[in-house]
Amino acid sequence: MRVRTDGAADVLLLGIPTRGVPLSRRLAERIERVEGRPVPHGSLDITMYRDDLRLRPARALGRTEVPPEGIDGAVVVIVDDVLYSGRTVRAALDALNDLGRPRAVQLAVLIDRGHRELPVRPDYVGKNLPTSKQEVVRVLLTEVDGQDAVIIGQAGGSA
Repeated sequence: MRVRTDGAADVLLLGIPTRGVPLSRRLAERIERVEGRPVPHGSLDITMYRDDLRLRPARALGRTEVPPEGIDGAVVVIVDDVLYSGRTVRAALDALNDLGRPRAVQLAVLIDRGHRELPVRPDYVGKNLPTSKQEVVRVLLTEVDGQDAVIIGQAGGSA
């Protein structure tokens, strides 16, 4: 983490289900190895905060799990696999608002593919991956999919 997180002293990682959760766990483990202190982490379900609920089939509710100390005064880092339009991040900010008042909110993504519809910029990016709007990016993680991979394919096809 950068200096702006002060050695991860007040950092709380919240992953967006599904793949943001194992990514936040992985980041917490790595930060703990570097900083020598545990980093609280959990999950932030955004299902009911999405602006496309009426446009898509019903989604299963995920779990929001916040460490007992809560988010008030913490530097909350929202973790997700792919950043595209920014709408998922907007929903995460709305969900976070219902949980408390963090000191700061940052965004960490594994893949930033561009094509933003909202003014959202990640603080931490694993890889910038320019794509066309006709392409889809799928992230596979061992914890969920049995392997780690990033796959680019055509929309409507199998990615």
